[in-house]
Amino acid sequence: MQTEVLSDLFPLLSTANPQTLEWLFSIAVEHEYPAERAVLMEDAWGNAVYFIVSGWVKVRRTTGDESVAIAILGRGDFFGEMAVLDESPRSTDVIALSTVKLLSVSRERFIQILFKDPQLHHRMLQLMVRRLRQINLRLQMRLAPPAVKLAHTLVSLGESYGQDFDHGKEILKISFKDLADVTEITVDETTKIMEKLDEKGWLKIDPVKNVINIINFKQLANLAAKI
Repeated sequence: MQTEVLSDLFPLLSTANPQTLEWLFSIAVEHEYPAERAVLMEDAWGNAVYFIVSGWVKVRRTTGDESVAIAILGRGDFFGEMAVLDESPRSTDVIALSTVKLLSVSRERFIQILFKDPQLHHRMLQLMVRRLRQINLRLQMRLAPPAVKLAHTLVSLGESYGQDFDHGKEILKISFKDLADVTEITVDETTKIMEKLDEKGWLKIDPVKNVINIINFKQLANLAAKI
């Protein structure tokens, strides 16, 4: 993978200098996992940061026998940085939702990169603050109607990781259970809302391609804005 591709694919690396990208490319390790495979397990010590080259993963937290998805990440995003930076065990699992290709950079090398490249260090802080803002927004939305909350989840996934087609976005066919968990509504509510959106022609689920086509993205975004 060329350094220009790294810069274009990963927002975290968009401000990194060419020397940083060259070094990162030379030390990164490639991985590929099939769907449903655990990429990282809870309580494992953070020894690397992972970059998603292609595919989708979910971040989940397990309590007793119950597992709850707390985030869904796709192409161009990264994970594992929290455990690396605070030198503590991971508090979540990461599970592949589709075939996923990753690049990993060891903890020691990643810390070296951050110290060597102030622009990358600053960009890292920006993206971590953005994630905190997203968490705050989810807290603000807890009293919003379920349809608004689910629309916000779908729009966020489409904007962050979706593939463009005509006037819409194509995202992975994520299970209703995972969509419900991330949105913090029930599976029954998720099922009814998705059926309604399908009836209205705002989205279509394609089981053959295993994708959700968000056809009327603008209308869905308008619904998501009604917080």
